Amino acid sequence: MSPAPGTYRRGLRFLRRRRTVVARLLGWSLLETGQTFLLGQALARALDDGFLAGRRDTGLLWLGVAVLGVAAGALGTARVYAAVAQLVEPLRDVLVRHVVARGVRDADGGAVSRLTQQVEIARDTFAGLVMVSRSFVFIAIGALVGLVSLAPALLLVVAAPLVAGLALFLATLRPLARGQEAFLIADEAVSTRLATVCAGLRDVTAAGAQEPTAAGAGALVDREWRASRTLARWSVPRVLALAVGGQLPLLLLLVTAPWTLARGVTPGALVGAIAYVTQSLLPALRSLIHGLGTGGSRLVVVLRRLMAYEDEHAPSAGELLPSPARPELHPEPHPESRPQAPAQAQAQAPALEITSLTFAYGPDADPVLHGLDLVVPQGGHLAVVGPSGIGKSTLAGLAAGLLVPGAGEIRVHGRPARAPDAVGQRVLIPQEAYVFGGTLRANLGYLRPDPVPEPQLGAAVDLFGLGPLLDRVGGPDAPLDPAALSAGERQLVALARAYLSAAPLAVLDEATCHLDPAAEARAERAFAARPGGTLVVVAHRISSARRADRILVVDGPRTVCGRHRDLLTRSPLYRDLVGAWDLPDASDASDATDASDAPDAASQPALALGDADRVDAVAGADLAGDGGHVVAHRPFGQVKAVRDLGDRRPLGGER
Repeated sequence: MSPAPGTYRRGLRFLRRRRTVVARLLGWSLLETGQTFLLGQALARALDDGFLAGRRDTGLLWLGVAVLGVAAGALGTARVYAAVAQLVEPLRDVLVRHVVARGVRDADGGAVSRLTQQVEIARDTFAGLVMVSRSFVFIAIGALVGLVSLAPALLLVVAAPLVAGLALFLATLRPLARGQEAFLIADEAVSTRLATVCAGLRDVTAAGAQEPTAAGAGALVDREWRASRTLARWSVPRVLALAVGGQLPLLLLLVTAPWTLARGVTPGALVGAIAYVTQSLLPALRSLIHGLGTGGSRLVVVLRRLMAYEDEHAPSAGELLPSPARPELHPEPHPESRPQAPAQAQAQAPALEITSLTFAYGPDADPVLHGLDLVVPQGGHLAVVGPSGIGKSTLAGLAAGLLVPGAGEIRVHGRPARAPDAVGQRVLIPQEAYVFGGTLRANLGYLRPDPVPEPQLGAAVDLFGLGPLLDRVGGPDAPLDPAALSAGERQLVALARAYLSAAPLAVLDEATCHLDPAAEARAERAFAARPGGTLVVVAHRISSARRADRILVVDGPRTVCGRHRDLLTRSPLYRDLVGAWDLPDASDASDATDASDAPDAASQPALALGDADRVDAVAGADLAGDGGHVVAHRPFGQVKAVRDLGDRRPLGGER
């Protein structure tokens, strides 16, 4: 097995960008070379020129030199750790950005595993490899130079088995990496199967499928066991390589001692050579074989798996992550006015096109959406309505490419919804708005590849009513504490951020649920008025649905799409929803697409309590009045005291 194509090139580019750190690492590593060289030399001189010659002071002096060498080496090793950290942490950041980008772009279900396990494996093994490989190289240089300076004959005795052991070890790396990858794949398969089986044990028992389920899981366990045995077999050549390269030189030094001493090698030089082998070469070779043999193969496997996606789906230059602080999610340039329509090649494609879409949460679950066909033209405004749990947010997630359809196709401006080049064409604003620590300017410009011009920033602040927040925090560049913001303020920040992005398709998944009707209407009108912009909104108020060009009523096999007046005739569920929603005041009625369609609020039928759709026209006694929200209530028949929905009070203390 070899690394993913381009891995070596990326690695060299990574090191070139950190030439200063690499130079510092090499510089401090030279102390280890000096320490190793002095160890054997000092012992040889202490014996030959000191103790054997009857000069004890000279012998002690040379031993003192050896101690100083050890102290200098310890200082160098301490500095080496700091330099290695400056290499390892940036590598981890690079891998994390790749994994996060993949997870966001492709809704990758394995991103959590890669982020929490495989990235950490790569980080730790890379650090270990840098330490052991660097240490072996510099220690070997110091030891071999020391042997030459003591007696060239000693080098001949030590170098041949050392080279043979290294060659044997290097020959095992490729099959060892293959075995490591096979074991990792088998382990992932076992984990995935066990997670599925454990979650469905009750269904397995109810269906009497214990034996086939156990057989399937057992086959995967056997596969992992075989992979682990294959991996374990390669420990034998590693032990043999260590014996040949590290222990055989010591044996040869002792066996050939009479021959070397007869040819002018001094007893001190022989002791120095033994010290080089036992105190330097053997420990360094042992660390190299165990570190590179296990950690190196794991690093190659993990990097191959982490980077393979980037090779297969290489993004354009505009989609790459330029810095840890702000991912560039939208490749289109931002003009000084407003975000414009997509490229001319996609000008005629619908903003959102769904064909025969089917989706279910699990292979044996009933489909949430089945055979859905939908076309939203560019510049269109679609509202999605339906009771809680019917699939509205699922549809939003599918349109955003976060979920994988079981069947059918979803295209965004002519591109497959999960294709990398579709990322810049849509933006999803969820119900739980995310605001990070920093400044308001940084939050609003998070989806921009360039700084937001002041006129655009000011226009967005005015459009979404962020002026009071701006005044309270002290301006766009003042520190912003997300915990100090209300839920409604966080939603306004998220809405303005999406508005300032280049994405022509905006999907609001109940992204205004914490806003009052006036603020909600202001936000939706802002998105609908964007040049070339398209709006899909999961509605939770009748006024929001009435502002749309068309309304999609999600109702399982009875899902229909049309205008308000048509749906009152065609969809019983929509009639019930309209009766449950009620228009709180005349301001919402004025938001209707056609004022003549606005029903009389006083004459709207109330939805029966405990309706089969589990959407009640009352709020629970423990819920704050929500100003006209549809409230998903408890199961059938469990109804709390009636409470007015039209109290117009802000939710959760919103202002």
